[in-house]
Amino acid sequence: MNFIKASLFTVATAALLSGCTGGVAPIVSTPIENIDTLPLKAQPLTDSQLKSWAAADLLTDTIPGMSVDKAYNEILKGRKGQKVIVGVIDSGVDIEHEDLKDVIWTNKDEIPGNGKDDDNNGYVDDIHGWNFLGDIIAENMEYVRYMKKLGPKFEGKTEASISATDRADFDIYKKAVAEYEKDVAEANGVVQQYTQILAQVKPAHEAMAKKFGKEDYTKEDLAGIQNPSADEQQQIGMLSQMLNFGDSIPEVIKEINGGIDYYKGRLTTHFNMETNFREAIGDNPDDLDDKKGYGNNDVDGPDPKEEDALHGTHVAGIIAAKRNNGIGMNGVADNAEIMVIRAVPDGDEYDKDIALAIRYAVDNGAKVINTSFGKYYSPHPEWVWDAIKYASKKDVLIVNAAGNEAYDLDTIQVFPNDQKGTGEEIGDTFITIGALNYDYGSEMVANFSNYGVSNVDAFAPGVKIYSTTPLNEYEYLQGTSMAAPAVAGVAATIRSYFPKLSAKQVKQILMNSGLTSKTPVILGGDASKQSNFNTISNSGKMVNLYNALIMADKMSR
Repeated sequence: MNFIKASLFTVATAALLSGCTGGVAPIVSTPIENIDTLPLKAQPLTDSQLKSWAAADLLTDTIPGMSVDKAYNEILKGRKGQKVIVGVIDSGVDIEHEDLKDVIWTNKDEIPGNGKDDDNNGYVDDIHGWNFLGDIIAENMEYVRYMKKLGPKFEGKTEASISATDRADFDIYKKAVAEYEKDVAEANGVVQQYTQILAQVKPAHEAMAKKFGKEDYTKEDLAGIQNPSADEQQQIGMLSQMLNFGDSIPEVIKEINGGIDYYKGRLTTHFNMETNFREAIGDNPDDLDDKKGYGNNDVDGPDPKEEDALHGTHVAGIIAAKRNNGIGMNGVADNAEIMVIRAVPDGDEYDKDIALAIRYAVDNGAKVINTSFGKYYSPHPEWVWDAIKYASKKDVLIVNAAGNEAYDLDTIQVFPNDQKGTGEEIGDTFITIGALNYDYGSEMVANFSNYGVSNVDAFAPGVKIYSTTPLNEYEYLQGTSMAAPAVAGVAATIRSYFPKLSAKQVKQILMNSGLTSKTPVILGGDASKQSNFNTISNSGKMVNLYNALIMADKMSR
């Protein structure tokens, strides 16, 4: 997942000319092109480079970012944009985070804390957005909800006993049961395996920590032990192997414990066949019109530690963390306001929540919506499709994460999406983003990223992305969940500086202005499975802010 500056191309810096249309000087810069001629980067990224690699430039930094810093330094310097509201439909956002508090949207038509719906939009005291989940944190997977719903009708039945009218539901039920059994077995297996590893690593680590008088010993320290005993030889071999997965054994132990907690959590929540998590809200999730008393305005969620808001806070920071304030990190967009819409639990989201969340964002002024979530079962996809159509009609761009299962999305349907499986788009302002790695070359597509020449539109940075997390913290996370907000930030920047461009035009710019490559890339981390990069998405490109601004300027004139 990177390079040396190319000598074949000269990239002109942005220049200002007088006598321009509308009094705004045109952008005079040469787009970045022909990146296949660039040599690969030989040196690994420094800590500083890794923290901001998504903003780097391929030509000048030899890192395959989106040329964000280059765009601000050469094109946007001295220019003024207007505020753009970005709806973040996610798990919640820490709106008091030091790097986000100044970029959170405020509903000026609502009087805080008076318990009234002052703006008559149907949501009481929605000051910074809306929480469609109420106090829910954990949830089932959608296929588990299918099993609960269809089990009483089909459990123990054979295909021969099913009527033609019930065949479709029976097929879904069988598929859901098979996936449930596979995932439960995997979770139990991982818990058992990790527990066994931990039982061996911890005593070995305690022995070595005592021997060295420190816990953060290295492979070199282990290799330097003179005349090790038989027990020490075993400990050295095991601990040296573990240090391949972290910088220190305490860090590895923490990761193993985290894995155990995660999979145990899945067993008690995602795969729970007994608990009705939705009961906490009291609505009917199969009735789109049942909205009375539905949700609240607590957009960071009910957890005092705000752990449930980690994902959404990270996404929000990628889009719009306050730029150049001397703390934390820089978001992509400098004029964005984050509208927080909590609709994604720890588990699969409900179609009802997502459909209403999209409509809420549109109706309250969002020009860009980020949807970093997805699932492979959907009982009411038409509700979400109708919301996507609504967003398109209202000139709102939806930036969607492709998913992290290394699937070809042309062979399997994921939700949300803007196609019903026929190839015809439902709306023309919906764009789906895959994830890039920071190593330019054969490994530049993240080994987890979904792809598809029809159903994935473009790629953007999504591996080891440094961004905001709750309680004024910052972490590296990865996924197409991180790639989508990078593009949402680019979209917000375009809409800020070129407000006359439509959402459809912005989508075209994002797809047409990016960098393309014919380099063969590994898909799904399987070296035997490769395709040329320009053949695994609709555009065949990686999104680039610098090029996008040049194209936006030309299109706006």
